[in-house]
Amino acid sequence: MTLAPNHIEGTTRTSELDRLAINTVRFLSADGVQAANSGHPGLPLGAAGIGWTLWSRHLRHDPSDPRWPDRDRFVLSAGHGSMLLYSLLHVFGYDMPVSELRRFRQLGSRTPGHPEYGHTPGVETTTGPLGQGLANAVGMALAERMLAARCNTDDHTVVDHRVWALVGDGCLMEGISHEAASLAGRLALGKLAVIFDDNDITIDGPAHRSCADDVEARFAAYGWHVLRVDDGNDVPALDRAFTLARAREDRPTFIRVKTTIGDGAPGVEGTPKAHGSPLGPDTLAAMRSRLDWPDAEFHVPAAVTDTAAASAAQGEAARTVWQATYASWAAANPGLAQHFPLDAVPAPANLAVLADQLAGTDSQKMATRKASGAALTTLAESYPGLVGGSADLAASTNTAIPGGDVAPGEFTGRTIHFGIREHAMAAAMNGIALHGGLRPFGSTFLVFADYLRPALRLSALMRLPVIYVFTHDSVHVGEDGPTHQPIEQLESLRLIPGLTVLRPADAAETALAWELATANLEGPTALILSRQDLPALGPAGLDDMRSTGTRTVRATIGRPVVVLAASGSEVALALQAADLLADQDVAAEVVSVLCRRRLENTLSSGWPGATHRWCGSRRVCRPGGRR
Repeated sequence: MTLAPNHIEGTTRTSELDRLAINTVRFLSADGVQAANSGHPGLPLGAAGIGWTLWSRHLRHDPSDPRWPDRDRFVLSAGHGSMLLYSLLHVFGYDMPVSELRRFRQLGSRTPGHPEYGHTPGVETTTGPLGQGLANAVGMALAERMLAARCNTDDHTVVDHRVWALVGDGCLMEGISHEAASLAGRLALGKLAVIFDDNDITIDGPAHRSCADDVEARFAAYGWHVLRVDDGNDVPALDRAFTLARAREDRPTFIRVKTTIGDGAPGVEGTPKAHGSPLGPDTLAAMRSRLDWPDAEFHVPAAVTDTAAASAAQGEAARTVWQATYASWAAANPGLAQHFPLDAVPAPANLAVLADQLAGTDSQKMATRKASGAALTTLAESYPGLVGGSADLAASTNTAIPGGDVAPGEFTGRTIHFGIREHAMAAAMNGIALHGGLRPFGSTFLVFADYLRPALRLSALMRLPVIYVFTHDSVHVGEDGPTHQPIEQLESLRLIPGLTVLRPADAAETALAWELATANLEGPTALILSRQDLPALGPAGLDDMRSTGTRTVRATIGRPVVVLAASGSEVALALQAADLLADQDVAAEVVSVLCRRRLENTLSSGWPGATHRWCGSRRVCRPGGRR
């Protein structure tokens, strides 16, 4: 038989040790799902061969230091198969004891139903919504190339690692996978490999009933190096495919691996029944009998433990060598080490002076998107770790920064052209932030925040310091019509826990918003900016706004009869309303609310000092009421 160029076969048979290890991963996964009496055993049973081969032979990692900056990243995009990842973490010696496997899907355990970043050592990103992990992996691979271009020198290589992502049928059906794969192919991200667990099963039945794409042709068309393995248990073939992926650095690699969902489980393997339900005691017992496995739960043979430990030792040795290289590099290049911390996001510069300058020197009207562009350009000069771009709208969102473009083979640039791919843009920014060493921002029109919301929500869940620049706020977009007039978007963003929403009312507040956004390393920030010009409101109260999220832009003598609180472009309208009220002898104070959540927190905790100016009381004012 003549094999196609991308078709990989093993040159030898899978060894007994590898079979033993694969079955170990299978039974750990099945036992965990059974202990929880819920979960998804199908993927771990079918993809155990993929996981074992990758982790034991190709993934460069050190279980004793899961945050080693130059480690390979493994992303389980099909997050419902989380027991596969937890089983591998346990076998290879991460801080994942059997007691945590027994607590799978239980509140407070390190083994939640879908992997959660920051909660479980060795988990690189929060996955669950299908396709997000693939796009995160694209961002990680992009960050690796950009940092390598910035940090590696003739004498020292401190950034040189790969990103591996395991995806399923569902990941490839989701639209975000098309966006992300196209972007990765265009940028020729050669350190990225995506492994497709091709079991042709979804919850509702055979995947081909709803999707019969030629995935190999699809990824080849995107510019990927495409390989195929016809048996997910053929370790020599998997080994060869992964070796070829590592050798090909001029483009990303897509490896299609044919597997059987629920492999080894009598009566359910190859069917939707294996996807999302525990196998049950009878099926699990029959599986143990078929594969000659002990009755003991969570059993790991000594030979498997020893092999995994030897692999882990190689990773530890690689890390030790890297640490010595890094120390020498940092001593020789202190500026690079400061600006590009490989294990964290870089700290921001101080923008306070710019905010005061904009407030004091420019009294003309200015759209806050333009003020944002000025602030961003100034910030970029002193913040080398800040990178980003737009979904094909840089000229409209004013987000092109000095430093050149990122392009295939040209990764020293700072402006990333994400294309008209809002969803992939946001998920890739998450990947850049997760990687460490760079601070990402991205922009689009506010109304298109709906196109990227799932990735933005994950930014908030993972507390990633991603900055979203949303312009063309409010109905003042006008002539573009209702499809481009954001009405409900602002409030819906404010509802996302962990997302800081800043809506400045003039140029000075816009600079202040960038100052607050860059200082916020505990979660994402959304800047809401106008297309239309807005009047300058002066410098008064900016210091108050830094702490409380508000400032008074029109004060009264004595206690006001009414307080008008507004944000963004509506502050100018509130000032006009105050003038009309003054004609009726009604004293109105106008307050600009840059950050409503910060205001609510301030009101909930009470104002420091004496009488509350707004309500004349020493009691605590709370949102929704006077006291």
